[in-house]
Amino acid sequence: MDRTFQVDLRGVVDLLSHHLYGSPRVYVRELLQNAVDAITARRAAEPDAPARVLVEPPELTGDGTLRVHDTGIGLTEAQVHELLATIGRSSKRDELGFSRHEFLGQFGIGLLSCFLVADEIRVVTRHGDQPTVLWTGWSDGRYAVAPAPPGQERAEPGTTVTLVPRRDADQWFGTPTVTELARLYGSLLPVDVRVGDTPTTAGPPPWPTRPGAPLDRPALIRYAQQTLGFTPFDVVPLAVPEAGLTGVAYILPTSVNPAARAGHRVHLKRMLLTEHADGLLPEWAFFARCVVDATELRPTASRESLYEDTLLTATRDALGDQVRGWLVRLARHDSHRLAEFLQIHHLGVKALALHDDEMLRLVDQWWPMDTNVGTLTLAEFRRRHGLIRYAAGLDEFRQLAAVAAAQDLAVVNGGYTYDTELIERLPTVDRSVLVERLEPSDLTTRFDSLDPQVELALRPFLTGAQRALERLGCEVVVRAYDPVSLPALYLVSRSAAFNDQLAASRDKADELWGGVLDALAASAPPDRPQLVLNHRNPLVRRVTTLTDPELVGLAVEALYGQALLLGHHPIRAADAALLNSSFLGLLGRAVPGRSEA
Repeated sequence: MDRTFQVDLRGVVDLLSHHLYGSPRVYVRELLQNAVDAITARRAAEPDAPARVLVEPPELTGDGTLRVHDTGIGLTEAQVHELLATIGRSSKRDELGFSRHEFLGQFGIGLLSCFLVADEIRVVTRHGDQPTVLWTGWSDGRYAVAPAPPGQERAEPGTTVTLVPRRDADQWFGTPTVTELARLYGSLLPVDVRVGDTPTTAGPPPWPTRPGAPLDRPALIRYAQQTLGFTPFDVVPLAVPEAGLTGVAYILPTSVNPAARAGHRVHLKRMLLTEHADGLLPEWAFFARCVVDATELRPTASRESLYEDTLLTATRDALGDQVRGWLVRLARHDSHRLAEFLQIHHLGVKALALHDDEMLRLVDQWWPMDTNVGTLTLAEFRRRHGLIRYAAGLDEFRQLAAVAAAQDLAVVNGGYTYDTELIERLPTVDRSVLVERLEPSDLTTRFDSLDPQVELALRPFLTGAQRALERLGCEVVVRAYDPVSLPALYLVSRSAAFNDQLAASRDKADELWGGVLDALAASAPPDRPQLVLNHRNPLVRRVTTLTDPELVGLAVEALYGQALLLGHHPIRAADAALLNSSFLGLLGRAVPGRSEA
């Protein structure tokens, strides 16, 4: 036998009114929505009907209640039953004409939000020449419908909603609070909304609502200052006809965290939906904040965010294209302004350039990058040096930049966010571009070899030097190179760095993973870091003439430590111990004397 679900109406009301909405303040929005929808419905049949909404907080009513009066179409007794006492059934709403797309919300469910702040809701409504009806709902799920008692009848069509505040909700009914909320949600509504004698509507949106209409930049900048609290870097008009969307994107005047979720101000049919909508722009456009109005985008059930569907996806793509188009126009017509923008928001542009060829060309032409021959754009660097040779990490660039410059090797610093990826992607949009990652071997091949007789004379020194650093897995070589002031250079190839990482991981791994790492280490090509001593440096030449094995070891260890520090290399525990022992050893040799017991 079929059975019907048993529904606890009190629980349903509590669920919808206390858990569907994020804040009690939305009750003002829901009351305004119902009022505006009722006026829209009446004006469909009576274009000259008045369009007024009057909100009276408890200070004005004098009886502790809040009332909202509208000049809308009103409801008959049958419609009251269908619209105010059914939850989750849309067929009757469709039949009665309150589900058409020009309406802001749906009668009934929005009214439940008032139970966030009220224990009792009274609706006095009149439709045409029908009798005035009184609907009373309580937060425990009960409701009653009856003819309006004498003295409460409405003389004209429309609706009055009365809220009896909860004991713990008085702060939401103060006149300043109600006025602020009415202005927040309804400032752009096409009806006259007042709280007492105070108007809260400000007229139409300040942005163009028709294609081709001129953009009033001063008015839009004032709007951003008053509403968003900042003076924008620029204003980008937005329009997506498929979504019935118009508005603007404000370019932020200061840098922001790219990972932060952008909060956009979204109106639906000129009623504020949310001040913190995300997903309206692509993630790369974090440097823009939108203020828009749409007629076709769908809200979620709580009407506090946008419903993710194919239309929202298409709208997001279209708005992203329009922001990108603004950037391209800026690059073509106002390079100085573009440079100012890039100084503020280069991360966003570079993030877009990872996937967008047009933005990659913009970065190539306009974004200055750090190199060892000055600050240059990639396009300028190519024109001067042909091949784009780059260091993939900031430490790698610091280690090699000065020495590379002395060898006439121009190097781009690819260590900042996205720079290496952008350099490596350039050949995909321009096949004539040549890029190459800098390797330490690029430097050593440019170093001058020593005279064979000099090399022969240095063999005893190299034997002692190698003995001093053998336990650290470092090879010692002597070359002649510039700058002369640099006594030693510590070079680590990528394969050597990989071997070091394997060794460090092996020390921390358990037996199982240790075996795997041992197998990887066995298959890795043998390659060791090099300490390259500069024979042109006077100090190094004096060190190579030392005959005391202990002093040779201390001197080479000290040069090794200095090369690590100057090259910004990580200092291991063994390196720190060597630095300490060599310093104390040299100090001991420099300050001779008997040790005291």
